[in-house]
Amino acid sequence: MTRFTKMHGLGNDFVVFDNINQDINLSTDQIQRLADRHFGIGCDQVLLVEKATDPAMDFRYRIFNADGGEVAQCGNGARCFMRFVRDQGLTDKNEIGVETNSGNIFPRLLAGGLVTVNMGVPNFEPASIPYTATKRAAQYALDLDINGNAQTVQLNILSLGNPHAVMQVDDIKMAPVLTLGPKIEQHPNFPERVNAGFMQVISRNKIAVRVFERGSGETQACGSGACAAVITGIQNGHLEAKVTASLTGGDLEITWEGEGNPVWLTGPATTVFEGSIDLAAL
Repeated sequence: MTRFTKMHGLGNDFVVFDNINQDINLSTDQIQRLADRHFGIGCDQVLLVEKATDPAMDFRYRIFNADGGEVAQCGNGARCFMRFVRDQGLTDKNEIGVETNSGNIFPRLLAGGLVTVNMGVPNFEPASIPYTATKRAAQYALDLDINGNAQTVQLNILSLGNPHAVMQVDDIKMAPVLTLGPKIEQHPNFPERVNAGFMQVISRNKIAVRVFERGSGETQACGSGACAAVITGIQNGHLEAKVTASLTGGDLEITWEGEGNPVWLTGPATTVFEGSIDLAAL
């Protein structure tokens, strides 16, 4: 039997495995079954805690979406990762260095159970996102086919180790997340698909966000998606450097001082329960 911990960051939920003291090799089919909310444990992503390959780092962090695809970054998952390694006694540090497939991150445990994460410096170059475009632009017009009807949307596009496309809307409750979200996510201009974000500006220090995550659908919260939305609002001249992002599952605090600077994400990380599962039976 293999031990696991169920965690969430504002309702964005994870099955977390200690792959240091256990030997875990998950197939795509096993990940899909783990994530299934009827036949498995149920989650948006599966997280693996592994030994670092760089001696200067403390751990390695691997992330798999509900469809089984491996991705490079997850802000809510990074906060849960920090809480997990502390709660499981894998470290006694309040700040750790963690390898990811998009570079190193440094989550830090704060008072009251909050965790803050340096999410890295946003990348806006189309080839790095990746997005099919001849040159960088402030915004991109994306043509969509919605049930045979042509529609063009304006998007801010960037990478935080994973690709994001953000659309500004007037009313987040009425945002076409479930209709436009999958169309944007799977648009051929995004060769690795994309997280489709919808953002409403409430004030210069507050936004509301919903995200259709690639490989998972709409989630209760998306940390990197909330960061991408704040970056978009700042770039478009609507927001200050420190912003509260309200998602379906709760609020995140995000700070970005502009291009060339890292974005900082702060929020809760919660353990739901622990258990064991027979992976071979999946």
